[in-house]
Amino acid sequence: MSALRDAVLGLLRVGDRATQVAQSLMARVRLYAEAVDVAEGVTLIGVPIVQRAPDSRIDIGPRVVLCSTSRATALGVAHPVVLRTLRPTATLSIGADTGISGATICAAVSVQIGARCLIGADAMIVDTDFHPLAPAGRRYAGDEGGIGSAAVVIGDDVFLGARCAVLKGVNIGAGSVVGCGAVVVSDVPSGSIVAGNPARVVGTVRGGAEKAR
Repeated sequence: MSALRDAVLGLLRVGDRATQVAQSLMARVRLYAEAVDVAEGVTLIGVPIVQRAPDSRIDIGPRVVLCSTSRATALGVAHPVVLRTLRPTATLSIGADTGISGATICAAVSVQIGARCLIGADAMIVDTDFHPLAPAGRRYAGDEGGIGSAAVVIGDDVFLGARCAVLKGVNIGAGSVVGCGAVVVSDVPSGSIVAGNPARVVGTVRGGAEKAR
């Protein structure tokens, strides 16, 4: 029985490896098709969802890891990594050595993510309200000027916990930690720990932002 089990496990590993190779190739084809600027050393685990609006930019820095499958991360992910630019001239950039698991990142204006960030399972980063706040015609409104949007900046060495949300206009300082499920609606000072809805400062990262590396 032990020999049979080992043989079955071996076959499963071979199948998993073949699936990983096929998915990585498909992911790179998708990024190429969307004209995403991909630096050297990027690792794609599973196939992300990527949509780039005409005349917008998506840049993925060196050695970034995009994890879009539950098999490769302890918490699992509810869906693949989602990278979307929504309007012409929008920019979405991800800094070197950043790791992202199943997060959704949408840029109507600009989302900038620094280097060495950790973005936990199913986190959400958006720089727009997607719809107007006024109720009349909210669902079908096509006037971008009436939809609240403001750039998001996430500094180097930031850790975003699982299922947190970073909303429009937020600047998160270097070395900060955002707790699981937090909803961030205002700026976060460097080296801070924030949690809750709306997120508030609940602590300081030991060692400070200057030592986050």
